[in-house]
Amino acid sequence: MERPSPTRTDGFALTGPSNLPDPAVYAYRPDLADCALAHTVIASHYAEPLERALIATAILRLQPSDDAEAVAELKAGDPFSMLDNSLGWAWGYGGAERRVGYVRATDVGLPR
Repeated sequence: MERPSPTRTDGFALTGPSNLPDPAVYAYRPDLADCALAHTVIASHYAEPLERALIATAILRLQPSDDAEAVAELKAGDPFSMLDNSLGWAWGYGGAERRVGYVRATDVGLPR
């Protein structure tokens, strides 16, 4: 009797639709997600958002680039829940609508 190879892929396949939450208001990427979504989305890492306030008017963008599409304009004093801060950009969600996106890290203040 031939034993199956450990690299053989004749097991099962995941099928059917995924019901992912709206990425415009739920913070998740393949590499990082808000820990509140741990039972909803799959990500390499999960983080507890750091509650901050914006210290200047900031443009919330879809990608970490000044050329990326603008999602919203956030005002100084608006809350920003930060999940990532790297290469000059902070990623998280903010404003009254809690929209997800990137703002310049220099626009994010100290803990609230």
